Amino acid sequence: MAQRSPVWLDTVVSSWSTYGLALFGVLLLAAWWRARPEAPARSTLALAAPLVVVVSYLANDGLKSLLREQRPCQTLHTLTIEACPPLGDWSLPSNHAAIAAAAATALLFTDRALAAVAVLAALLMAVSRVWVGAHYPHDVALGLVVGTALSWTLMVAARRTVPLVERLRDTRLRPPAAPR
Repeated sequence: MAQRSPVWLDTVVSSWSTYGLALFGVLLLAAWWRARPEAPARSTLALAAPLVVVVSYLANDGLKSLLREQRPCQTLHTLTIEACPPLGDWSLPSNHAAIAAAAATALLFTDRALAAVAVLAALLMAVSRVWVGAHYPHDVALGLVVGTALSWTLMVAARRTVPLVERLRDTRLRPPAAPR
């Protein structure tokens, strides 16, 4: 499809594929900003969300090193929109998709309005990675599953720390999660 699409569309998709993860950082920052004056539960989860995304990325990257699947541009020998990464830069599961899914899932726990934007953006990120030739469809599908599953599990665990944050609110150890 990318070969038959207009150049401007390929440029937009390629730009999103390359730089779109920054949107998830902005959404996580906005979720924290909006949660600050709220109850400790919401602000604690908003602070945990970026850490959850990083842990999800690291776990996904570890899985990628175990599975060691070559990228489509290396095995199909076809032209792609994005430059083909060197051998050893594995394809399965997609880190971009896992990061996007982890951020979207974490946002479901902190800010539903921002999560709606993030879920759509995560799906668009997954599609863009296939579009530019960096991944097979099953690479991004597994990335979305890994990111979602890990983020969900870690955010549920983070929610269990809220009572500790509430107890620390009135001490000298008052964390940044507790509203003033």
